[in-house]
Amino acid sequence: MVDKSELLRVPAFADLPEDQIAWFLSRAEEMQIKAGETYVRQGDPADWLFVILEGQFQWRGEFGGETVVLSGKPGDVTGVLPFSRMKQFAVTGRAVVDGRILRFPTSQFSELVQKMPELTTRLVGLMSDRIRETTRIEQQRDRLASLGKLSAGLAHELNNPASAAKRATSQLRVILKKIKDASHELGKRDLTPAQKAEIESLEVSFSVQDVPPPDPLTISDLEDKLDSLLRSHGQNDLWMLAAGLARRNIQPEVLESLFSKLDAVTARAALVRIAASVEVASLLHEIESSTARISDLVGAIKQYTYMDQSAVQNVDIVKSLEITLTILNHKLKQGVAVQRDYQRVPLLVNSFGSELNQVWTNIIDNAIDAMHGKGELRVRTYREDDCVVVEIADNGPGISPEVQPHIFEPFFTTKAVGEGTGLGLDTVQRIVKKHRGTIQVTSKPGDTRFQIWLPLAEASA
Repeated sequence: MVDKSELLRVPAFADLPEDQIAWFLSRAEEMQIKAGETYVRQGDPADWLFVILEGQFQWRGEFGGETVVLSGKPGDVTGVLPFSRMKQFAVTGRAVVDGRILRFPTSQFSELVQKMPELTTRLVGLMSDRIRETTRIEQQRDRLASLGKLSAGLAHELNNPASAAKRATSQLRVILKKIKDASHELGKRDLTPAQKAEIESLEVSFSVQDVPPPDPLTISDLEDKLDSLLRSHGQNDLWMLAAGLARRNIQPEVLESLFSKLDAVTARAALVRIAASVEVASLLHEIESSTARISDLVGAIKQYTYMDQSAVQNVDIVKSLEITLTILNHKLKQGVAVQRDYQRVPLLVNSFGSELNQVWTNIIDNAIDAMHGKGELRVRTYREDDCVVVEIADNGPGISPEVQPHIFEPFFTTKAVGEGTGLGLDTVQRIVKKHRGTIQVTSKPGDTRFQIWLPLAEASA
């Protein structure tokens, strides 16, 4: 039998009149629960409010494919609370150690509200705290999920140029050995100053050429001509050199000049060294391009997160959009064409920069998903009075009239279980309001548009 003083030690019941405590106890049922026993199961009708008196308890359930574990201790009030819309328990409750709980039927809530108004107010406060905590957890999960998707895409984007640079450096080692061997062979020849100058001149001219490569058909035709020339001079095993020289648009008459001035063995060694030098130049260009791409991506990440920058500053909206498009390039390049229509005059917004990037990321990511990765994304900026308007549109199937009124509601999602938390557009709306802006959406098949109005910073205005 639960004593009144025991219930009064529970924070939610502290200082309540004894007659109210007595009424509550007369309607509640005490439960003795052994360690490991379950007192409520996920999916059971939500018929009880629980007051933990002794022991340690645990709530466990599956949300979006993830296991969530919450603990309960003496003094906690859990289960269904007044004015809750819960129909079924979403988690399973079990005892960690031996314990006692009171359970109060939800069928008595209407009478509880009348007889214990102070307790009702406190329980409503507990429910508000529970909702805030649940929302915080879901928002954190949503941010982590978004971060995970961005990280995976960026890892892929970084891996491509990194792999290209690594592959080029491996090839460079092989090519440098060829140059060393060819140079050693040339060193054994009694070359005149004119012949040395000819070899060095060709080597330099071939290596520094910076012209676009010919089309594949021209390369194939030129390769055949170079191979025929090499074979005509007895160099039947140098066909690999012909392919590299053809890609650099080296003409047959240039090689013919080399063979006319040198004997066959010397010309062969010179040709091997020249071709290797050409390959070195190509590989160095590939390494330079790859590392520059890595550097650009790292710079984009730093700007996207506003790393090493003040939290609040005047943000160039177009630059912010372009950084976001760079970060999402791994999804866009699979089949989404981006059409840009930016106002030329810089439009600045006093903002938490990384938060605005989160707005663009959520809207663009949703648009890509709506188009199933194939379609047209239109990004537009313009000035309207003292505001900058950002319009992000896609030519996907559109948002149905039944769904459209709910898209900004917390936890509302049309995605499959585990694919979305329903907090993306809720987060977008909260951030826009935080910046004293507004957002609206219009949608029909083939044309969905999100328009965001943000006050211009004084520097722009």
